[in-house]
Amino acid sequence: MSYVEVPGAKVPIRMWTDPASVEDSAMQQLRNVATLPWIKGLAVMPDVHYGKGATVGSVIAMKDAVCPAAVGVDIGCGMSAVKTSLTANDLPGDLSVLRSKIERVIPVGAGMHREAVDPERLHGFTDAGFGDLWERFDYIADAVKYRRDRAMRQMGSLGTGNHFVEVCVDVSGSVWLMLHSGSRNIGNELADFHINVARGLSHNQGLVDRDLAVFLAATPEMEAYRNDLFWAQEYAKFNRAVMMSLFKEVFRKEFRKAKVSFGREISCHHNYVSEERYDGMDLLVTRKGAIRAGSGDYGIIPGSMGTGSYIVKGLGNEKSFNSASHGAGRKMSRTAAKKRFSAKDLVEQTKGVECRKDSGVVDEIPGAYKSIEQVIDQQTDLVQVVAKLKQVICIKG
Repeated sequence: MSYVEVPGAKVPIRMWTDPASVEDSAMQQLRNVATLPWIKGLAVMPDVHYGKGATVGSVIAMKDAVCPAAVGVDIGCGMSAVKTSLTANDLPGDLSVLRSKIERVIPVGAGMHREAVDPERLHGFTDAGFGDLWERFDYIADAVKYRRDRAMRQMGSLGTGNHFVEVCVDVSGSVWLMLHSGSRNIGNELADFHINVARGLSHNQGLVDRDLAVFLAATPEMEAYRNDLFWAQEYAKFNRAVMMSLFKEVFRKEFRKAKVSFGREISCHHNYVSEERYDGMDLLVTRKGAIRAGSGDYGIIPGSMGTGSYIVKGLGNEKSFNSASHGAGRKMSRTAAKKRFSAKDLVEQTKGVECRKDSGVVDEIPGAYKSIEQVIDQQTDLVQVVAKLKQVICIKG
C-alpha cells in the first residue's frame, strides 16, 4: 500500500497503515509530535503502537533539533542476521541441547559475562573502532562513568523483553542465525539522564507533551547528547557483533563435520538518530521502531517468537524518509497480554519452536503482536522481501 496522509499541526502525518486501526493513545502521541516547532516531517510505519515518551514505529525528521525520548531508552537497539551453509536436515531432531549450548555462551536477562569478552579471541571478529569505543567512554556523561566495568561485561549479552537469539530456517531450507538486542543498561541510563536534562530546558516548557523535550543545535546540551548518543549506538552495534561471533562459534563446534560457513552479516539499528538530507535540508532523522530502507539497504523485520521474520531490501522511498517497520509491532501491552494469555496459550502458539514456554515470557506471546504478514503487505512501496524465515529455536531472557 501507499501511505495515508492525516492532517497535523506543523506537518502532515504520513501513515503506512489504516489510521482507524491505531489506538487513540498512539494517535495522540503522533499529533503531539506534529506540533513541534522544529519538525519537518513525520512518517508512521505499519507496526505503529503507543510507546513510552514517543510512538513506536515513528520516523521524525527535525531541523536543528532532536528529541531523546523519540529515540527510546534502548539506544541503538536493532537486529543482526547471517545465512549459514547448513540446511534444516543438518539440525538435530532434539534442539534442546543446541539451545542450551547457545545459552551457555550468550548471557540472557540481566546476566553478563564474568569477564569482558576479548574480541581478539573471537574467530573472524572485525573490531574496527572497538578499542576506540572504550577510549571514548571517558568522555561520556559523568553520571554513568561508574558503570564502565558492568558495561564491558554486558558487551555480548542479550537482555530481556522482546530481545532474542534465534536459529531460523528459510523457505528453501537454509539455516540462519538471528539476534535482536541493543545497548543494554548503559544505553538505558544514558537515555534517562539526557531525557531528564531536556525536560528542564526553558525552550521545552511550553510543549504540549514534556516527553517530547528536545535539544537544540549549537548548544552544550545538544553536543553532550550527540556524543553520548552516537557512543551508545556504537556500543549496541558491537554488542550484537560480539554476540553473533559467540553464536557462530557454537555452530562451528557443533557442526564441525559439516564445515559450516557463514554469509555476509546483515545488521541494522531500529532505535537511533541519523544525519540525513531531504528536500535540500540537513535533518536529524529519529527512527524509533523503524529501520533505514534506502535503496539497496538490507534490513530485518521480525515477527514474534512463534511466527516468521523477513530479510528485506530497501526501495529508497523518501516519503518515508527511507524507512520501514522494525517488526510486527505490539497490538496489546505487556500487562494486557499477561491478563489475557496463560502459559498454556504460549505452549500452543509456539508449537514447533524450541523456546521458553513459561509464564515469565507470556507477555511475548505471538497473540500480543500484529500479523507480520499484514505488516509486510502494508509496506510494499518501502521494501522488497528477500527471504522469509521461521524460527526453530528462540532464546529469550
